Amino acid sequence: MKTSVFILLAIMLLFTGCNKGPSNGSENVYSVIPAPVSLKELPGKFTFTGKSKIIVSDLNEETGLSADFLASLVKNPTGWDLEVVSGNRASRGSVFMTLDSSISNDEGYVLSVTRPKIIVKAKTPAGLFYAVQTIRQLMQPEVEKDSLINGFRPSVPSCEITDEPRFAYRGMHLDVGRHLFPAETIKKYIDMIALQKMNTFHWHLTEDQGWRIEIKKYPKLTEVGAYRNETIVGRPRRGGPRVYDSTRYGGFYTQDEVRDIVAYAKSKFVTVIPEIEMPGHALAALASYPELSCTGGPFEVATRWGIFDDVYCAGKDNTFDFLEDVLTEVMDLFPSQFIHVGGDECPKTRWKQCPYCQKRIKDEGLKDENELQSYFIKRIEKFISSKGRRLIGWDEILEGGLPPEATVMSWRGVAGGIEAAKQDHDVIMTPTTYVYLDYYQCEPEGQPLAIGGYLPLEKVYSFDPEFDELTPEQQKHILGVQGNVWTEYIATPEHLEYMTYPRMIAISEIGWSPASLKDFEDFLARFSVERKRLDEMGINYFKGEYRDTRKGQSRQQ
Repeated sequence: MKTSVFILLAIMLLFTGCNKGPSNGSENVYSVIPAPVSLKELPGKFTFTGKSKIIVSDLNEETGLSADFLASLVKNPTGWDLEVVSGNRASRGSVFMTLDSSISNDEGYVLSVTRPKIIVKAKTPAGLFYAVQTIRQLMQPEVEKDSLINGFRPSVPSCEITDEPRFAYRGMHLDVGRHLFPAETIKKYIDMIALQKMNTFHWHLTEDQGWRIEIKKYPKLTEVGAYRNETIVGRPRRGGPRVYDSTRYGGFYTQDEVRDIVAYAKSKFVTVIPEIEMPGHALAALASYPELSCTGGPFEVATRWGIFDDVYCAGKDNTFDFLEDVLTEVMDLFPSQFIHVGGDECPKTRWKQCPYCQKRIKDEGLKDENELQSYFIKRIEKFISSKGRRLIGWDEILEGGLPPEATVMSWRGVAGGIEAAKQDHDVIMTPTTYVYLDYYQCEPEGQPLAIGGYLPLEKVYSFDPEFDELTPEQQKHILGVQGNVWTEYIATPEHLEYMTYPRMIAISEIGWSPASLKDFEDFLARFSVERKRLDEMGINYFKGEYRDTRKGQSRQQ
């Protein structure tokens, strides 16, 4: 429900601009993002002391994650070691967490904050964790400090909140093929996903420009495929010369590093979905094992961006042997239900000229090379399904037909996702027009180089993954929404944060909050408070113009 404080903040923004939030007065502030389903303000606040306890019914490893997280949050600025104990009732000055099977949504929760105590109820441990993220956002931003603040006492304004997500899938993507980021940066990215009540990290691990995951059976993938000889500089003008930096670039994540990141994400109730690109975007793999191509090579890891004609050969059985071996090791590392296989931007040039591919088309009774790609995806899908997992791919996998168990990630606008839902395929909405965060977020002048486009915060926020073209039953196939960060022009952690935040925060509200609560001015008002939290966390977020200065051109596509 809209609160009077939200309205007050919005009015204040008209006079102060979104760089300033409300002053620290006596009135409670409720700047929760994503907006909860229902929030009732109450007078007063709960204040932590060094004697506060966190009491958890059915205390175990999973339920303890939320309690331990809250305890660590309070400890950072205060030095207090709050006791986490098992118990079945709340006591004065305590936070009480309990599982409640009467709550219908698996990720939903009920939060009651009064002067004497805080009570959290949720159906699952994940719901408890999301309730703690709400408590976190209701506390002063200073709780994010990692150093002591003399005399600081964390507090939570009194309220009653009933909350649950609108969509089951709420994700963020990161491409590490073009540019690699340290494991600590990946964990920080996961931290932000968790703070915003998102539950999925889509990790794009292989590309033409680099193979980023260790595969024990195929060591050349990282010995050769993880490194390119140089990298193109800037974005050359059409027909102009290309300039390169003459610097070898690369690296990869060991399997131990991957296990550590997956375990870290699990502790934040975030699922990591790996992406192994096929049949296109495969030059790094072909440079390592050229026999997997149609021509036999030789190849080198790509040093520029774009789409390349050399892809996996669909006519050779050893291609599928290789990919099944790779996916077997990947599935051993990632327990996610979904395994992403890409499937986008695959030229058919080599397949049209390849005797192996043409024989496959003839032997399988296929119509053309589009159906050959469908054969490729269906064969991989059968293997993934045999391991108890589900294939997910970009919307090109629809071309030529698709097995019913496959899930589509719609990126070329929303049309592909709508068509997939009509065919009874599950869909994740991730259209370039609304959630591609490598696009400029304001006018390009004075901004770091981006891939192009114009995608301000207001336009991101305007996206609604519910469509009049779909029946209620078809709409159920829209599992959720995801923001994508491609890194051709993003090479540092600081630049990554600049392009991602606060647009990712808007995406979190699209995925969680009811459509009836969406209000951009209200969102800006809450963000004017929440940006102070980002400051305390050391996030290099974009601080420019958040409104769409090209309104009238912003239509859903």
